[in-house]
Amino acid sequence: MALKGVDFVVPEGSLMGLLGPNGAGKTTAIRIVTTLLLPDGGSASVAGHDVVNEPQVVRAMIGLTGQYAAVDEDLTGRENLVLVGRLSRVPKRAAFERAARLLEAFDLSNAADRQLKTYSGGMRRRLDLAASLMVSPPVLFLDEPTTGLDPRSRLALWDVITELKTEGTTIVLTTQYLEEADQLADRISVIDGGRIIAEGTADELKAKVGGDVLHLTVADLSDTSAAAAALSSVFAVPESEVVVDSDVGTVQVPVEGGTMVLIDAVRVLDAKGIEPADLGLRRPSLDDVFLSLTGHMAEEARPEAPEPSRHRTGWG
Repeated sequence: MALKGVDFVVPEGSLMGLLGPNGAGKTTAIRIVTTLLLPDGGSASVAGHDVVNEPQVVRAMIGLTGQYAAVDEDLTGRENLVLVGRLSRVPKRAAFERAARLLEAFDLSNAADRQLKTYSGGMRRRLDLAASLMVSPPVLFLDEPTTGLDPRSRLALWDVITELKTEGTTIVLTTQYLEEADQLADRISVIDGGRIIAEGTADELKAKVGGDVLHLTVADLSDTSAAAAALSSVFAVPESEVVVDSDVGTVQVPVEGGTMVLIDAVRVLDAKGIEPADLGLRRPSLDDVFLSLTGHMAEEARPEAPEPSRHRTGWG
């Protein structure tokens, strides 16, 4: 995917989520800032160092975990980590000590001396992330690190990523999983079709698609219209904006004011003698944001998207 103008800044010690579907350009962007691809134009820098003019300096400052575990199946977990350290010119003793600490941190100590071919997918991903930290990089790029993991392994990896950020590592995380960006990122840049189409905190992005919606299901279907009128009145919402389904007894009202509106809703319904079977407040999700911005869900691949380009690509 050729980039058509991607621009973002990641403050030191924060985690920026690059969110988009398969084929949107996330991996291309990561390959450029990690010196694996040369841009046709524009510029990119890491910690003040230009990725084109100072690639060796940049490589010494970063760690990269790609979409697939870059490990040797015939080596043990410990041997894989020590090998990465030695290739990075870490002294032998220091490499073994660092490997031991990382194996413990990633809950792999019990499997440290087993060959990688015996590891599960989640264990391989954790080892791959550990390998990217063998030289303690100040900047870490994670390109869809949880792809293919089961829910338990994904949550475990989220904990590790959160701890790394807490320790001061600057992290760029690409993901197609909305809940992952919502959970981990300080700020999110939404990329689609090779462009950044929106950016901000998760709350700022959610605000773009509107506020909260009060959902009511009445116990008695005959109360549906009266409930809609009562809620429309108390929250000063035009009846045209209230969504009513008399067949199932549901009323949806756009509201402001957070969870306090639930108290107001209960009071007005009680005053009208209307019994709710269910009452709740739904806030916009990143799913709503992405669908609103692009017309499709984040986890859907763009139909026209080719495989990520391996040639020079634009960066503006």
